[in-house]
Amino acid sequence: MNGRPPSIRDVAKAAGVSTATVSRALSNPEVVSETTREAVFRAVDATGYTVNISARNLRRQETGAVAVLVPNLANPFFSRILSGIAGVMSEAGYNVLIADTTPMDLDDHRFPEYFSHNRVDGLIVLDGMLRHDLLMNRGSPEARAAMVFACEWTDRIQRPIVTIDNQEASAKAVQHLLDLGHTRIGHVSGPRDNVLTASRLEGAQGALHAVGLKMSPNWIYPGDFTVGAGARAAQIWLAATDRPTAVFCSSDEMAMGFIGELDRHKVRVPQDISVVGFDDLEISAHFVPPLTTIHQPRVTIGRAAARMLLERMKLPPMERARGPAPRVILPVELVRRLSTAPPST
Repeated sequence: MNGRPPSIRDVAKAAGVSTATVSRALSNPEVVSETTREAVFRAVDATGYTVNISARNLRRQETGAVAVLVPNLANPFFSRILSGIAGVMSEAGYNVLIADTTPMDLDDHRFPEYFSHNRVDGLIVLDGMLRHDLLMNRGSPEARAAMVFACEWTDRIQRPIVTIDNQEASAKAVQHLLDLGHTRIGHVSGPRDNVLTASRLEGAQGALHAVGLKMSPNWIYPGDFTVGAGARAAQIWLAATDRPTAVFCSSDEMAMGFIGELDRHKVRVPQDISVVGFDDLEISAHFVPPLTTIHQPRVTIGRAAARMLLERMKLPPMERARGPAPRVILPVELVRRLSTAPPST
């Protein structure tokens, strides 16, 4: 080839097919026969041909990138979701841009630039607290970039969602405490107006209601999914005279903050109070005591969201808005560890 880089014509010649067939085999392998596909792939290996991603994206008027909007990159919960997203997108030839929405002013979010300047081909939104008018792309639904919600979402706009059944998961957590013999069960909730906060509280209350019990309003402690919120909830628990014997926290971080503050005051877990978390972070199994928690399949969530976005990106912009938005609900499980035990009295 006289020192020049191998071209698609060289691949076509080596495979004995047309350049159009090579292009189809590389971009949409499912539309060609298995025999042809294998011949093209062998020719690619033999010639050393590589796809020019930039040129391909330019021809398709694509950027070759997707963005993920994360509410707090400091939260370790998101790491494995991002890993799942990145793995699928890398295989599909896309770069992944990550934006932390936490430091952005609510009235001056920068992420609409992704739409207006055509910087990305798709968005995966992990922050259900973002303003819906910004997500609607100034009244033009998905005119530039396809969008998928993962974990969190907003009911005010209809987009595909990959999540878990938060009510069922919370009911599992509370049922575990009921099975141990607890009847006085409290809850450390998530941020106000967050869709997960309401779902998890409803699940917890529903499990109690099913056995004729109620959760005292005084035992519902405000939180925001952070360690600090868990510690503040523990301080409220410590200061009260009428206290639950078990607490279900809406995140592992809050559960750890709760336990850590109790430990400072010589309150033992689970001997004096049982604690259940939510998420199953990597550190949860190594915490002292190891945390009983709800396991979220975070890598699977990321992969499923990425695959759904890739499918969404294949559709013409106006077709994305037609029909009901699909929703994928992934299963969860309760992981029993040493932070829960039967009540001492």
